Amino acid sequence: MPQIDRHKNRTVHIEFVAAEDFTHFPYPERFTLVFITNGSIKGILNERPVTISAPAILCLSAEDTIQVLDKHNVSASSFCFHPDFLKSTPHSETQNYFPTDLKIQTGLSLFRKSPERTGIPRITEKAYPQLLEWFFVLGTEVYAQSDALWACRIKKYFIQIMGVLEDLNRHSEQSPVDLVLEYIHTNYSNKITLEDLTKCAYLNRVSLNKMFQERCGSTAMGYLMSHRLKVAGNLLTHTDMSLNEIARATGFEYDTYFIKQFTAKKGMSPTAYREISRKFSAAQ
Repeated sequence: MPQIDRHKNRTVHIEFVAAEDFTHFPYPERFTLVFITNGSIKGILNERPVTISAPAILCLSAEDTIQVLDKHNVSASSFCFHPDFLKSTPHSETQNYFPTDLKIQTGLSLFRKSPERTGIPRITEKAYPQLLEWFFVLGTEVYAQSDALWACRIKKYFIQIMGVLEDLNRHSEQSPVDLVLEYIHTNYSNKITLEDLTKCAYLNRVSLNKMFQERCGSTAMGYLMSHRLKVAGNLLTHTDMSLNEIARATGFEYDTYFIKQFTAKKGMSPTAYREISRKFSAAQ
């Protein structure tokens, strides 16, 4: 059932099912993200036979068809959302001109039909625990609605989850750089040192930075900073989270340091970016 926002006079078209039984798929007019944490299922997904064993994730649109033929000790949870949920909520400073067609784009490629798309994005053992933690917190927030920004936090975790899945499925190889990229994309909200990254890649700092420079055009720590600011930009555009909340969510210990770095790299303050990015996105 859609959620009635206890803090605002509105309905939020999302549902979280803690114990998914696979009897109502696909949900009408919904995107569905399913986390299978135990067991396995066999069935027909878009006319193709599949066997899906935990840990696994399903990304299903309303156009997908799935028939579950057999379940074995399966445990799963699902998060369903209407496409309108991807539209950003007005920010008080930009309410007068806030666009109605501004949408979150992160991860949507995993729901779009294409010959290559399977509906079962690739994940790794290292990434899965962090993805599952974010998904659990997202589900908890659906029920808790702990304050007026609860929907913003759900969008934050959605952006984090889909960003990792999109990145993992963009790079199928596992070179030392891929190992570090996976580590960064799943741990960027925590404190990360160069030593952490060299240990992850089993390389010294010189070799790691050389490989990163060749592939990404920056050092490993430079890429970490860029990724944090990219996620922060998404949160500025699509949520009403405060600068301090965004700073903490993207690995900056202090909001003053976040503002300094964001302004230096983007050429404008986070507040100015929030206003301009919404205008620009609406014009696309």
